Amino acid sequence: MKNKSFEEKIINRAERVFKGGANKNRLRILDYLSCEDNTSVWMISQNLNLDFRNTSQHLQRLEKAGLVNKHHQGQSVYHQITPFGQKLLEFMRNLK
Repeated sequence: MKNKSFEEKIINRAERVFKGGANKNRLRILDYLSCEDNTSVWMISQNLNLDFRNTSQHLQRLEKAGLVNKHHQGQSVYHQITPFGQKLLEFMRNLK
């Protein structure tokens, strides 16, 4: 029974990760954050030519998936890619 519970945790984690990365704009955001660490939502939306609200929502999904972290500085929210997010990008680059 313990193995099944452990497997369910892995399945649930994989589902969150795949859902988090299952959008081209979220993948673009991850790629951007791999080069521009600790970046505000505004800077991400401006540099990727995305709507601010959509960018914020995409970042929430990426954070929920464990692919980005955020921290607050004043009224701004800054994001950075996690080591797990970096691994997802490495996997993508090998898909050629």
